[in-house]
Amino acid sequence: MTTTVKLAGGAQGFNWLPVFVAEEQGLFAKHGLKIEYLRMGSVDKATTAVLEGVADLAITPPEGAVSNYINGGELRVVGSNSNRLPMSIVAHPSIDSIAELRGKKVGTSSLTEGTAIYTQLLLGREGLKYPGDYEFALAGVHTKRWEALLAGAIDCAPQPAPWNFIAEAAGYNLIGEVNDAIPEIVFAALIAAKSWLDANGETVGKLLKALAEAHAITNDPAKEEITLPIFQRITVPKDADLALRGLRYMRDMGMWPQGLAIPDRALETTVDLMIRAGLLEEGKRASAAGVFDSLYLQEALA
Repeated sequence: MTTTVKLAGGAQGFNWLPVFVAEEQGLFAKHGLKIEYLRMGSVDKATTAVLEGVADLAITPPEGAVSNYINGGELRVVGSNSNRLPMSIVAHPSIDSIAELRGKKVGTSSLTEGTAIYTQLLLGREGLKYPGDYEFALAGVHTKRWEALLAGAIDCAPQPAPWNFIAEAAGYNLIGEVNDAIPEIVFAALIAAKSWLDANGETVGKLLKALAEAHAITNDPAKEEITLPIFQRITVPKDADLALRGLRYMRDMGMWPQGLAIPDRALETTVDLMIRAGLLEEGKRASAAGVFDSLYLQEALA
């Protein structure tokens, strides 16, 4: 018997590599699963899709789930799809440093999740405060942000590999590395509603097993014949060399965690950045960690 799982995401791009590895290597089918992919267009909408029951689970930044949980909501995190931020701050050729972003427009995919929070911290290290010193513009996911940069609608944006390298080759400046400021964080989590998890424990276990197997393949340098064609297809279909550079850049920094693990430090960083960004009260720091229900992952990988 095959069980269908509705899995939502924003762009379903580079950080979804293990998911597509699981699909193409038959790992979902091996565990009796069929994945229905829901591409929502933004990370906020992926979170909302789970809240509204449109999706069973989502792979998306966890900030929305943390906020929901703290306010007594149903959302929970059951694993991590990625624990690093493989992004550079890409700026217009006329901008040579973060200090020069004062008064500029920064493209982001959300005002409350993901890229907006990371960017605030990195720019804050250089003395730029938000709001006040620069403004955010909702420019969409990374591919849309690149279009906005090219069109001059924004002055800079955090861009993942290999789009950061594409921009560099086109004459744009890489003025900061997000990973330098935030070395470990839950970048994209696997989230679901507690009621759905309780009613579908066996399905969750199968999904986590399949994804854990896919993460092992993704992290194996000897398996690039499997991972590179998929990574190239979802990033830069016409440039194998650039795709390989991007794949190794992400894999070598520890982008995709073995066993979908969420280290304490990664979750603490996520919560800390939410507090810094004014999305979470300091007094709720300790309780926020409860959003991660580790039982499902422990049972799946036991």
